[in-house]
Amino acid sequence: MKYLITRFKINPNSEIARDLLGSVAADAGFETFEETEEGINGYVQEDLFHRAILDNCLKEFPLPDVSINYTVEQAENKDWNETWEQEGFEPIVIDDRCIIFDAKQTENGETETSLNDSNDPAHNYKLSVAIDARMAFGTGTHDTTQMIVRRLLDMNLEGKRVLDCGCGTGILGIVASKLGAKSVVAYDIDEWSVDNAKHNAQLNGVSNIEVLLGDSHVLSHVCGVFDVVLANINRNILLQDMHAFKEIMGSSAILILSGFYEDDIPLLVEKASTLNLEYRERFCSGDWRCLVFTKA
Repeated sequence: MKYLITRFKINPNSEIARDLLGSVAADAGFETFEETEEGINGYVQEDLFHRAILDNCLKEFPLPDVSINYTVEQAENKDWNETWEQEGFEPIVIDDRCIIFDAKQTENGETETSLNDSNDPAHNYKLSVAIDARMAFGTGTHDTTQMIVRRLLDMNLEGKRVLDCGCGTGILGIVASKLGAKSVVAYDIDEWSVDNAKHNAQLNGVSNIEVLLGDSHVLSHVCGVFDVVLANINRNILLQDMHAFKEIMGSSAILILSGFYEDDIPLLVEKASTLNLEYRERFCSGDWRCLVFTKA
């Protein structure tokens, strides 16, 4: 998948200006940011970059005394997570019920986990998930992932059919399966993510997950409806694809959305309302938000 790197120069450069720029740039399709001496660099999939939206957001930037210029170039085609993947991540405990830990691949293909503390074994938790992240979003470190996992832990998923949209590492579908879901369908536009999700399902002994390559259009080839739909994606994709989500939801099905900010909530709720999806719950973690809807 081809990425663009956009180098933003902020004058004057400040933490609040960088945070606000990251928020508005997400509307133009940007996924990842890194701080620089002059501002931030933003990474966006070439096919998802909306220059007109970005220019309009910068024109209406909420700090009138701040000027922002940017240049766009093709990002080097490499594994941007390589260094992080080599270092791994510390075990993540969610509400003392779920632990997500790093899985490493040894040279002979066997799996080693980074969970070596005898005082904190995985079997002390209701749920344990091993993730070997290979250039895919979703280790459990992000607030959006943790909010959805918390909601799943509070649900009865026994015998349910679950859809994971934009699955990344496959973590949400794996959690759902381990909590009793009858079957899980997941999809992602990124081929790396599809392969990684399949790999992680195998690591966790989960065999009832089907992982597809593509965007929401793949749902037209999926038979049947779902009881639970999960989507941890940016706001624009959620607004674009919510109709497709609703079409494959069964009677009284639940839709759980995350990957957006407080200011995005009115747009998402309004869109859901036009589709006869009833707003039920709202969760917060840091600057990120999660919404739950049911099909009327």
